[in-house]
Amino acid sequence: MSTSVRIDDTLIEQARAAAKAEFRTVQGQIEFWAKVGRAALDNPDLPASFIAESLMAMAEPREEATPFTPRSKK
Repeated sequence: MSTSVRIDDTLIEQARAAAKAEFRTVQGQIEFWAKVGRAALDNPDLPASFIAESLMAMAEPREEATPFTPRSKK
């Protein structure tokens, strides 16, 4: 399902530049920003960069993930 919304041209241009750098569509970039913003409001103690990186990590395919291996004690 899609819904049309009016968005300021400046925000669209910023999303276009960020989307190109992140290999997303403009729509995908705006959706990502919305998810980060919503998570930031729900978790005000977490830095936005941590939230963004966590959301990106959660979106990675499981088969491409590297399992966590704790360092052995010396």
